[in-house]
Amino acid sequence: MIPELSNPSVCMRDPQRVQEILQSMLKAGSNTLQLKKLLNTYYPIEIDSSRSIEEKLPLMVEWWTKAHGLLVQQEIRKDLLAVVLLFDHLYEHSIPLLIFSAGIGDILEEVIRQAGVFHPNVNVFSNYMDFDETGVLRAFKGELIHIYNKREGALLNTGHFEELRTRPNVLLLGDSLGDLTMADGVQDMKNILKIGFLNDKVEERKQSYLDSYDIVLVKDETLEVPNALLLFLTGSK
Repeated sequence: MIPELSNPSVCMRDPQRVQEILQSMLKAGSNTLQLKKLLNTYYPIEIDSSRSIEEKLPLMVEWWTKAHGLLVQQEIRKDLLAVVLLFDHLYEHSIPLLIFSAGIGDILEEVIRQAGVFHPNVNVFSNYMDFDETGVLRAFKGELIHIYNKREGALLNTGHFEELRTRPNVLLLGDSLGDLTMADGVQDMKNILKIGFLNDKVEERKQSYLDSYDIVLVKDETLEVPNALLLFLTGSK
């Protein structure tokens, strides 16, 4: 078993099943693997049904501005960011990374670019802003993606999934039960390992997460476990 899976934050309903999936993926090789990372950005604002998009947008922008300021103050080094290690490792092994976000794709893409990890293997499916000829935001492009319809968003992109038919092994990272269906567009799937991040209302939701995800990470956003799994599956560990 991978040592990181023994971390106190790791919970598994069926460790033997997890081991079987990992062994099957390892045997198939990293060239059959893809990773789907699901981001529920702006969650508290997004689920507030009393607010319109026009009301939510300034709050989202304000939140991002403050967050950026705090990050700069921390003087975070790029090479110490676990997410950068994750993105770089996937790129080095030509493993597709599909990111589904209920937030704003323009901002998410810019953050990824600023981190220097918007590699060719990265594909973002999110809500994109539509500006008029004067540069003023007028609407969002296409169907609005939110936490309750990301599965529909995935199915709309089945053409992209068609290109990944040689990638029947999936690592799925999510932080809500609604994220579990996001790999439904993958055809001829052989193995899927579902990793759930449980960060709030732990006692209330822990059992439902254990019933649904193969691995549950409780209040652990370090990406230590996903990175360890990738190192194992690519033969780097």
